[in-house]
Amino acid sequence: MTSKKFFASLVARQIIWFVAITALIAGLYFVKFHGLAWEVLLLPIALMVIIAVDTFQPRHSIRRNYPLIGRMRYLFESVRPEFRQYFFEGELDGKPFNRRQRSIVYQRAKNEKQTVSFGMQDDPNRIGYEWAAHSVYPKKADESTFRITIGNTQCLQPYSASILNISAMSYGALSKTAVTSLNKGAKMGGFAHNTGEGGISDYHRQGGDLIWQIGTGYFGCRNQDGTFSNELFAERAAYPEVKMIELKLSQGAKPGHGGLLPAEKNTPEIAKIRNIEPYTTVHSPSAHTAFSNAIELLYFINQLRQLSNGKPVGFKICIGRQDEFVTIVEAMMETRIFPDFITVDGAEGGTGAAPMEFIDYMGMALSDALVFVSATLRQYGIREQIKILAAGKVISAFDMAKALALGADACYSARGMMFSLGCIQALQCDSGKCPVGIATQDKALYKGIDITDKSVRVANFHKNTMKALAEFIGACGFENPKEITPGVFYRRTSGNSNQSFAELYFKEKETNSKKEMSNF
Repeated sequence: MTSKKFFASLVARQIIWFVAITALIAGLYFVKFHGLAWEVLLLPIALMVIIAVDTFQPRHSIRRNYPLIGRMRYLFESVRPEFRQYFFEGELDGKPFNRRQRSIVYQRAKNEKQTVSFGMQDDPNRIGYEWAAHSVYPKKADESTFRITIGNTQCLQPYSASILNISAMSYGALSKTAVTSLNKGAKMGGFAHNTGEGGISDYHRQGGDLIWQIGTGYFGCRNQDGTFSNELFAERAAYPEVKMIELKLSQGAKPGHGGLLPAEKNTPEIAKIRNIEPYTTVHSPSAHTAFSNAIELLYFINQLRQLSNGKPVGFKICIGRQDEFVTIVEAMMETRIFPDFITVDGAEGGTGAAPMEFIDYMGMALSDALVFVSATLRQYGIREQIKILAAGKVISAFDMAKALALGADACYSARGMMFSLGCIQALQCDSGKCPVGIATQDKALYKGIDITDKSVRVANFHKNTMKALAEFIGACGFENPKEITPGVFYRRTSGNSNQSFAELYFKEKETNSKKEMSNF
C-alpha cells in the first residue's frame, strides 16, 4: 500500500526524471561491469539534457510538466495539415479549397482527364447547395469570343480583356519564378496579369498584358516621403505591356488593414522595384494619402487616366459600409468622372498573411457585393459606363458563371492560378517556407519551379476553364456569358425548398420597381 501511494503521488515530470535517471544508471552499470562501449551512454545523457532543458525553461508549461514527451505535441501539431490532407481529408473536405476544387485545377493545368466517375459526391439536399438549371434546348458557346472591352467614353485606350485573368499577387509575396511563370502563361493564353501592389518587376515584363495595381504604399510611383509621384507613375504607366491601372482601396481578405515590409525583406532588388530605400522597414498605411473623400478619389482617378494617356483606370474594393460606396457613386454623378471598371473583391478572397479577425469577420461576401454594386450603378444609370470584375475564390466554370449571373462582366483568379503552378495548399504562405517555391524568396525552394513547364500549365488552366465555361453555359441555353441570368441558378434554402438567385437577390428590387410603376 505504501508503494502504491508513493507512485500515485508522483507527477508525470517526476516519473520522466525517474525513468531517465534509471536508464542512465543502467547504462553506467553495463559499461563498467559488462564492458559495453561508452557510446551507449550518449543516448541517455542526451535525453537527460533535453529533460533538464524542458523542466527549467519558463515559456512552455506543457514541456515543464511533461519534459521530453511534451515536445511530441509540437511535432504532431506541425505535421497536422499534411496528415489531414493526405490521410483523412475527403473529396469535399479541406479549407479554403477542398480536394475536388484543387484537383480540377491540377487536371486542367496538366491537360489531363477532367471528368469525374460514378456520380456526384456532394449532397443536393443539404441546405446551401447551389446548382444550375439546364435547358432542353442547349446551345453551343464559343470560348474564343469570351472577351470584354474595358474602357468607357472617357478612355482613350480601351482594352480587350479575357473574362478570366490573374488576380493581384505581388513580387515579394510570390517568388520570381512564380511571377515569371504566371506572366508567360498570360502571354500564351491571351489574358491579363495583375501585378499586385508591390510594383512592376522585370518578372512581370515577360510579354503578358499587365494590370498595374496601385496601393496605399504607391510602390513604384512614390516619392521618398511615401507620397504619390506623378513623374514615376507616368513613366511606368507608359510601358506598352501595362494595359490598365487598378487603384486598390481595399482587399477582401483584409479590408481596412495596412501592411509592413520588414527591413530584412527589403532587399536592393525589392527596393528598386518599389522605389524605396533598401534594408529599411516600410509601412503601407491603411488609407491613401492622395485623397481623403469620394470627390478627391474621382479626381485622382481622372489624374491617373491623364497621366497614363487615357488607359483604362478603375478601383478595387471590398464592400463594407454600403453608404460609402453609394457616396462614391454620387461623386461620380457630381464630377461626371467615371472609372472604367470596378473590381469587387469578396470577403472570401485570399492573402499571404492577415489577422484572423480580418480574414474571417470583415467585409461582404462576393455574391452579395456583386449584386449590390451592380444594382447601385444601375440605379444611378451608369452601369453601362463601368465594367465589374469579380474576385474571391473563383476556381471553376460554375464559380465564373455564378459571378457573371450576379453582375460581373469578368473574373479574377489568384489561388486558382497558384494551384496551376503547383500550390498544394500547405498554408505556409507567410512563413517564407512554401514547399513548392511559389510564396517564398528562398532560392533553394523557388528554383524548384520550372518556368517553361509551369507557364504552359497556367495557360492550360485558363484555356480549359474557358472551354468548361462554354460547355456549362451552353447546357443552360446560353451562347454568350453576357446572356447568363440569375434565374437559372438555384440554392436550397430549406429541406424542401429551392430559390433561384433572381428570387434571392433581385425579388425585392423587382417588387419595388412594380410598386413604382403602379404608383406612376
